[in-house]
Amino acid sequence: MKLLVALGGNALLKRGEFPSTSSQRENTRMAARALEKIAREHQLILSHGNGPQVGLLAMQAECYAGAEAYPFDVMCAATAGMIGYMIEQELGNLLGYDVPIATLLTRVAVDPDDPEFSAPTKFVGTAVDDDEAETLSNAHGWQFRRDGDKLRRVVPSPTPQRIIWHRPIRWLLDNHAVVICAGGGGIPVVHNAEDDSYRGVEAVIDKDRASGLLASEIPSDMFVIATDVDGVYLDYGTDRQRVLRRTTPAELDALNFSSGSMGPKVDAACLFVRRTGKPAVIGSLDHIADIVAGIVALLSVWAMGGSLLSAYVATITNAVRGSRGRTKDSMPSITMDE
Repeated sequence: MKLLVALGGNALLKRGEFPSTSSQRENTRMAARALEKIAREHQLILSHGNGPQVGLLAMQAECYAGAEAYPFDVMCAATAGMIGYMIEQELGNLLGYDVPIATLLTRVAVDPDDPEFSAPTKFVGTAVDDDEAETLSNAHGWQFRRDGDKLRRVVPSPTPQRIIWHRPIRWLLDNHAVVICAGGGGIPVVHNAEDDSYRGVEAVIDKDRASGLLASEIPSDMFVIATDVDGVYLDYGTDRQRVLRRTTPAELDALNFSSGSMGPKVDAACLFVRRTGKPAVIGSLDHIADIVAGIVALLSVWAMGGSLLSAYVATITNAVRGSRGRTKDSMPSITMDE
């Protein structure tokens, strides 16, 4: 089975954790352990976030007076290579030399008139307090929004329109490689129709939306968004919060999710399901092997003529049995067509 797994920035860097090289290596090592079984049993495509890393890189550039800061398209390319290398090394150490792993820089076309360029929403960098945010805003003209009890910088995150060059990705998959691509949502570029050329733009594309687009265009058989929460919550942060177990794009359309956190994940899952008719899952990286095993069981039952409800029950049963004591309350959110 061909799977695209999107690793959230918070899956590779814990909330509130400073993005040091040592902490990122350790978190990447843990992610690789979670992905090892899937990589051995399926064709695996990996994407990843880069919000904390690209924001830190931007802040480092501002420390040199008189130096020209790198534009965000260049920093997106730099962080895609950096994080891709870490994933490639840690996963390669587990899979061995006989399983090829390739990291690709991926350009992603966006609309230059996207409203995000005038009203940015994408969090980048580390969290700061109100006083530091005010200092940085006054010094550099940066915009900040609240993320929990702290503030983080926000930059434009235009909707991805097109993944440029699918053929290298397909060629690598056909030759049994694990492919790491669309890192950080890809490198944002816009098309110039006059001379059929592309140029980079100051933006950071949401990795979930880019991953959903890529998964639908490859296409993959399943799209998994691995993060640091169990699934999609309703009334999150209140005493009424509860996880959506199984849902559809139509049901999700009627709900509101934060544009700075769960909203892009839900949008990406719905895009994939609508375009392919195949399942998308939002769940915890720690349980990803169980999640994939459960969805494979679901698809098997469905292919044999079972109802969607009975298939969903099979998924729950399979995943919980393989979860080493996990309870039903920690099951992921599964999005499918009716």
